[in-house]
Amino acid sequence: MIMLENASWTEARDLLLNQVHPVETERVPLDACGGRVLAFDLKAGEDVPPFDRSAYDGYAFRAADTVDASKEKPVTLRLTETVAAGQAPKYPVMPGEAAHVMTGAKIPQGADAVINFERTAFTADSVTLFEPYKSGGNIVKRGEDVQAGALLAPRGMVIDAGLAGTLAAQGIPKVCVYRKPIIGLISTGSEVVEADEEQSLGKIRNANRSTFTALLTKEGCNPRYLGLAGDDAESIRALIEKALAECDAVILTGGVSVGDWDVTPEAMEGAGAEILLRGVAMKPGMACAYGVSGGKLVLGLSGNPASSFTNFCACALPAIRKLRGRNEPLPQTFQGTLAKGFRKKSPADRFLRGRLMLDDGTVRFLSSADQGNVVLSSTIGCDAFLLIPGGSGPVEAGTRFNGFLL
Repeated sequence: MIMLENASWTEARDLLLNQVHPVETERVPLDACGGRVLAFDLKAGEDVPPFDRSAYDGYAFRAADTVDASKEKPVTLRLTETVAAGQAPKYPVMPGEAAHVMTGAKIPQGADAVINFERTAFTADSVTLFEPYKSGGNIVKRGEDVQAGALLAPRGMVIDAGLAGTLAAQGIPKVCVYRKPIIGLISTGSEVVEADEEQSLGKIRNANRSTFTALLTKEGCNPRYLGLAGDDAESIRALIEKALAECDAVILTGGVSVGDWDVTPEAMEGAGAEILLRGVAMKPGMACAYGVSGGKLVLGLSGNPASSFTNFCACALPAIRKLRGRNEPLPQTFQGTLAKGFRKKSPADRFLRGRLMLDDGTVRFLSSADQGNVVLSSTIGCDAFLLIPGGSGPVEAGTRFNGFLL
């Protein structure tokens, strides 16, 4: 494969998407399925509800008995029984009869309408109705929620609260889902120290480790930190080899530019990875090195926190979502209006970090105050990127652009 250089971010994204396949599946208890990815097409095996049931505490009767009912000429029906929710009716409802039913109770045979008790006059033995009723009134029909054989959710859908409840309603106590991919994290840079280490002169703390741990956890992956290597190709190579043996993909931060100490691409090749791409025409996040080894992605990102965050979300995150088994790995897009102007030119596609607001029915994008490559704090509360097309000059507030959600 020919290595690409300075590709567009969409070319980079699609290149990575084409390299991965979903991980294996496993079965998990229903109570542990939230946020996991469904590994089969879920078709209803039974109707929900499984029988006609009452929508109210009231009375089930034959609508035909009320055709001539009025305030002046009410209809009185004899009560046959009381049916509570969870009980089976004992008797059919015959002409001139009704059954006292609770909310959720099974409708007795012969009855085809329900009236809530507040709209009746009743005694222990009878109920009186003062108007005509249509067949089917106030009855939750069998299969009204779900009909047997219906496709409830496709394979690759993330299990949310509604889907979890639907699985329970179908009597599925264990769910077949894709396992959580293990994503190896490697930090590089002789200037980097861990968060719990003393920060001596010239050193910076390892923010990328925690940034990507949180991001990958939110995305339903199992991040695994392999360690921190200095600007030494052999040390980085050893960590990559360890990650490839233990993980489904590898993310490295630092050492992917063109300086004398940017040795991550060399280490990637030393570990057996084929370099697919060097550099993406985007800002921030231009510097990167993408590779693959044995079908596993090896993603070399910038050491600058905001750059690596932006590049990963735009180019690599869809591939990680596909690895999870998601059938729609691309992010949701939107059109938003800039809440405030942006003064800089954008020779390449520029991704602004920020938050969406709904203002008088208009989606507005409020960009973070500082969009610098090293300004990690600009990602706090960030829920979207707005894309300013390459070749744009300074843009005014109120300009409309496309973007995507995080």
